[in-house]
Amino acid sequence: MTVLVPFDELRERRSSVKWTRYGRDILPLSVAEMDYEVAEPIADAIIDRIRASDFGYIDAAGPLAPAFARFAADRWGWQVDPSLVRVTTDVSVGLVETLRYGVPVGSQVVVTPPVYTPFYEVIEEARGDAVSVPLVPTGDGWALDLDGIESAFAAGAKAFLLCNPQNPTGTVHSRDALESLAALAARYGVLVISDEVHAPLTRPGVDFTPFAPLAASAGARAVCLTSASKGWNLAGLKCAMLIAADESSLEILDRFPDEVTCRTSILGLHANIAAFECVDWLDDTISRIVANDAHVAALIAEKLPGVRYYSPQASYLGWIDFSALDLGDDPAARLLDEARVALNSGLQYGDSGKGFARINLACDPEILTEAFRRIAAAVTPAR
Repeated sequence: MTVLVPFDELRERRSSVKWTRYGRDILPLSVAEMDYEVAEPIADAIIDRIRASDFGYIDAAGPLAPAFARFAADRWGWQVDPSLVRVTTDVSVGLVETLRYGVPVGSQVVVTPPVYTPFYEVIEEARGDAVSVPLVPTGDGWALDLDGIESAFAAGAKAFLLCNPQNPTGTVHSRDALESLAALAARYGVLVISDEVHAPLTRPGVDFTPFAPLAASAGARAVCLTSASKGWNLAGLKCAMLIAADESSLEILDRFPDEVTCRTSILGLHANIAAFECVDWLDDTISRIVANDAHVAALIAEKLPGVRYYSPQASYLGWIDFSALDLGDDPAARLLDEARVALNSGLQYGDSGKGFARINLACDPEILTEAFRRIAAAVTPAR
């Protein structure tokens, strides 16, 4: 079962950026890190490797590939061929290396803001040119602008960075939309790189559809990037997977330098293997996140009339539209100064994030209560 660590204890025990970036008077609700103890089988796997002095290099996914394949089959019905799986340090490295070896330098790469901040950084690092096709509001969520995406493909884009489940909005794109995207990618010869790292955190009643099998069926090149890093809170252990949609897509991954694999943490590899067996811990964690999501929705409705909250269909990240409070384009900056609550600035995710902020839900619900008490007190004069 998932164990919540008391807030004050977290401040003393943890040394990650979530706990060191801000002063002790700040409630840190920005960095994507859970306030839960790691699952015991994962801790045991790491300790076992430490006791074996197993700190060498790796050169392949090894037993991680079938471990993930079992999880993907059970969770989503995705029959992953372990021979199509490669490893690297993290999703961002996978993104930039797939761009470097998958499309020519200077290529246009489509992104769908508001979207995960490193997408812009990896495109620049790969010497590409980002083309924005913003998500379309649907009333209660967000969707891909397929017409806009086709226009970008027709204008010469060579790659598309798909974020599904989407960060920061928490959207899980529909199968129909993804099938349409796969057909467009095949028609225009566009490489799709799909960041699916939040997929294990899809909430009950929502269907997550992996993109790789749809791409393979449509004849499109695609690479999926995923890890246990978000679902089981293992980001610092530095291990992620690249999964080719087919043999043609695998040719891209097999052009990578050996160092892309060798820099992967052997401890991270074994932690990921253990994680994909810890489904009870995962399901309990999702239940806690769903409860906190409902709690935040109620707090906002009670204390911040006019503020729009978007519940995530996956992940533990909520997306909040503060526009009604006249806090400017970057409400997170104002709330950090005036409420002593750290949220992620919506501007980090592109121009579509103006007036928005992202909040971490994987924490003690009492901390969320205190955060919105502070926010309400700080914005009352402006209302």
